Amino acid sequence: MTAVAVHGVGTSHFGRQPERDLVSLAFEAVREAFDDAGVSAIDAVWVGTVFGPAGMAQRVLRAMGITRVPVVTVENACASGTTAFLEAHEAVRTGRYGRVLALGLEQMSVAFSGAITPEPTDPEGRGGLALPALYAMSASRYLHLGLVTKEQLAAVSVKNHAHALHNPRAQYSGSYTTDDVLGSRMIADPLTLLQCCPTSDGAAAAVLGPARGAPRQVAVRGLAMRSGAPWNSGSPHVWGYDIVRDTAADAFAAAGLDAVTDVDVVEVHDAFTIGEIVTTEALGLVPPGAGGKAAAEGTTALGGAVPVNPSGGLLSRGHPLGATGLAQVAEIVWQLRGEAGGRQVDGARLGVVETMGGGVSALDGNACVVAVLEAP
Repeated sequence: MTAVAVHGVGTSHFGRQPERDLVSLAFEAVREAFDDAGVSAIDAVWVGTVFGPAGMAQRVLRAMGITRVPVVTVENACASGTTAFLEAHEAVRTGRYGRVLALGLEQMSVAFSGAITPEPTDPEGRGGLALPALYAMSASRYLHLGLVTKEQLAAVSVKNHAHALHNPRAQYSGSYTTDDVLGSRMIADPLTLLQCCPTSDGAAAAVLGPARGAPRQVAVRGLAMRSGAPWNSGSPHVWGYDIVRDTAADAFAAAGLDAVTDVDVVEVHDAFTIGEIVTTEALGLVPPGAGGKAAAEGTTALGGAVPVNPSGGLLSRGHPLGATGLAQVAEIVWQLRGEAGGRQVDGARLGVVETMGGGVSALDGNACVVAVLEAP
């Protein structure tokens, strides 16, 4: 088996960009990733997208002159991009291909005029249980149990919007106060507008190949994926906790980590503020019930003990579903190379990416991918 490294990464700008097409978004990300890796050709491509039209992958790649190589499209809800990354990694690790491109791509502003329409073939979706409501239930449970306060929920948004001030590719940034966040329009009680990720368009890409110890290659030290198990009263945790905890345990074991406290920087799936709080606890970054306190006290902010979402996260960088996981990978690669500018985590050597794909069909999430990356 071959040790694998990320040779290059790239992303587009993120935001509502209905005037652009999928080709231009993909081109921006792939061109940067190729230039970063110093390559002009690859042996295979995995593409992650959720709502991309049929044949989209081949069309956007053809426009860039990438033809006659295997192209595989994967859909795994919000974890589609990191699923493409995982499959590209496996293709290199097993020696199936020498150099592989992972591409994530989504144009939400064209697919939907507003929020994502619940899937009518899903029983919960047909009943109107969209993801904002599902996350709101988790937030309500945490509030009821005294595990978080409304001010601590808002602190996640304050933190991540402030981080995004240093990310020129982010959709939103800003110096918000807790009162600003709590005073924004209610979306799903208790989650207000500034506690929910925006509708986004964007692309992100990574070139993976054998780890050769080159100065800018970032090693993939551990990688794992799980699909959700049935979620019912047998679990004491809110939705999404168990799948993140179990996937992370697999990834940390693969990476040979004795403790997650060895990690220097983390990008997590913060589609809603409660999502970051639950995830930091499930990953073991903070003790159970301490996620909100960690955000409010600056533990998970830049300069804190465990910086989380220095990119601004989904809340501020944006959440083009298929591209999100690879955008997280790109951020961690830049962090581990020391190339993140004003949002750089000093001395970062180990970074973690966590992406949890939503879904409400009686499962604890559709899928979760956790990756552990190591600096050159």
